Amino acid sequence: MCARRFLILIFILILLFVAGAFALFQFGDRVLLKQATPVGHYQQPQDSSAPDYSMDSSWLAKPGLPNDTSGWVPKGVVTTKTAAPAATFYIHPTTYLRRDRWNAPLNPGGEPEARAQLFVQSQASAFNSVSDIWAPRYRQASFGAFLLKSDDARKALDLAYSDVLTAFDAFLAKHPDDEPIILAGHSQGSLQLSRLLVDRKEALKGRLVAAYVVGWPLSIAADLPSTGLPACSRPEEAGCVLSWQSFGEPANPDLVLDAWKGTKGPTGVERRREDMLCTNPLTGMAGGIAAPAVNRGTLVPDGNFANASLAVGQVGARCEKGFLIIGGDVPNLGPYVLPGNNYHVYDYALFWGSIRADAERRLAAWRTH
Repeated sequence: MCARRFLILIFILILLFVAGAFALFQFGDRVLLKQATPVGHYQQPQDSSAPDYSMDSSWLAKPGLPNDTSGWVPKGVVTTKTAAPAATFYIHPTTYLRRDRWNAPLNPGGEPEARAQLFVQSQASAFNSVSDIWAPRYRQASFGAFLLKSDDARKALDLAYSDVLTAFDAFLAKHPDDEPIILAGHSQGSLQLSRLLVDRKEALKGRLVAAYVVGWPLSIAADLPSTGLPACSRPEEAGCVLSWQSFGEPANPDLVLDAWKGTKGPTGVERRREDMLCTNPLTGMAGGIAAPAVNRGTLVPDGNFANASLAVGQVGARCEKGFLIIGGDVPNLGPYVLPGNNYHVYDYALFWGSIRADAERRLAAWRTH
């Protein structure tokens, strides 16, 4: 797990995404902690609060679910699903911003529900041409759980992960052993996914098309060995991991980097900047440069992402010292670009069309392996 300062950054960026609260950057860590720390101590929830993944109500997306936003496509895009599709398991980022508990309720309603649906729509939808999409509700950890080093925080994070693991096992039970699987997450969802790749690596053997661990730093040397999976080195490769963190120019990723380097992976190996995984989603390879012309499409909101269109060939990208640096004619995606030109909120939106094409290539490669 990454260090405290990186998690403070994640806390800030979600607040910015939801409320545009740029003034938070004028305050120090004490104010942020006070605003984020849940009231009281962690309380073990009643068994009745646990999700039952045999019930539709425990899923944001799954085949046959009414009002499933994962089937959305931008204006002008026509979807023809691949014959014999894969199945995607997608884990959404934090959407519950209140301080009244250490873990969000399963069905929070209101703005947290709307935000979760938006993430499914704008991120998981990239995979709907090649797969059925399953997105679990889970008792996500509060921001305070990320910011604090305490027994309360550890228990909250473990509870969230226990739901994700249970949901994944229920997902696996619904699919034959020879059916291909795509894994995807963002931010807190990618943190949970990084744990899942370790704990279920045996179940994924021979089945994984790719794992998109986006918006959370991974070390090739310290994190990937425990998963048994390589970083994706070419676009026609299956059974590998992609990860990136997007910055505009001039980029200043020091807050992320200073918190991350020197922390330890699952086997105790220290994380170093030179080992940070940066996949270029425009090429499907670790490292490298891609011109804007090869970008299959950036989601550009028309009032909101529900009415987004696809801007093709405008945003290029290159991997530079572990981070993904964007360039070209970057469209106005909204007001939530973070200091340091951090485009974390838009990690999927910037490359939606290319992520879609990447998944299509990798599924084709999986079928011929």
